[in-house]
Amino acid sequence: MNPAYKEMADYYNTVVMPARVRTPKDKASVEGSVGVISTWIIAALRNTHCFTIDELNEEVRKKLDEFNKRPFTRKKGSRLSAFEEEEKFALSPLPTAPYKISEWKKTTVAPDYHVSFDSMFYSVPYEYINREVEVRVSDNLIEVFFNHMRIASHKRLYGKFGQTTTIHDHMPDNHKLFVDQTPEAAIEWAENIGESTLSVIRYLLDTSQTEKLALQSIFSLKKFERRYTKYEIERACKMVLSMTKRPTVKSIQTLLKTNKKNDAEQELKRKTDINKNNYGFTRGASYYGGTDK
Repeated sequence: MNPAYKEMADYYNTVVMPARVRTPKDKASVEGSVGVISTWIIAALRNTHCFTIDELNEEVRKKLDEFNKRPFTRKKGSRLSAFEEEEKFALSPLPTAPYKISEWKKTTVAPDYHVSFDSMFYSVPYEYINREVEVRVSDNLIEVFFNHMRIASHKRLYGKFGQTTTIHDHMPDNHKLFVDQTPEAAIEWAENIGESTLSVIRYLLDTSQTEKLALQSIFSLKKFERRYTKYEIERACKMVLSMTKRPTVKSIQTLLKTNKKNDAEQELKRKTDINKNNYGFTRGASYYGGTDK
């Protein structure tokens, strides 16, 4: 059975027993009923003119009721009486909502951890990149399965092609860091560094061509915190603002490197001076009882 057919059987809590290919005797009663129905309904309505589906269904229903009430030729009763006496009691109630057919397809998760359907893109956990998955598509829902286990679900997108829906938890950590960047978050970060850093951040947000470009620059600036202290970043921003009214991330990076190098040189010089003053083998004239000249 194809997945959609099996899913329908599961939905109605029933069992489908397919016959073998090219073995009509496996379902002889079904094949016989097809011939009888063709005679009693399709052929009988061949001269009936219907202008809507509803009209046609009404005529078919009349012929079907007539067919089911027709007495058997070799035993008592009819198909309708046999159904009511032998089968009806065993039926289960139908679900409150009718089954909606779904479409299934196999696809491979792209390197950007999204799958595509009808030129729309839906995220899955990034761990499944390059894995083959099954996608179940209904009118309102997209579900993604891996080894029969559902790993993602999205509301189906309609409208302009190329739309993307991404769940935050599906993203790798480095992508989460970038997506979490907002003007509000950038200002909050700058306030924790210092006034000069805040001035630089506000300048970038106000003067960049787009908000996205500004956030990209600010994200680069924030990454400096991995190598430099808050004091060093604030000092570099203060120095940049004293030199120009148009600070850039590149100029701040240059100052950070320069200041780091100068600080290292000064620290080395300080240690050298201390070692010279405390050098134990250097003795003046006073040590030997003489006088310094």
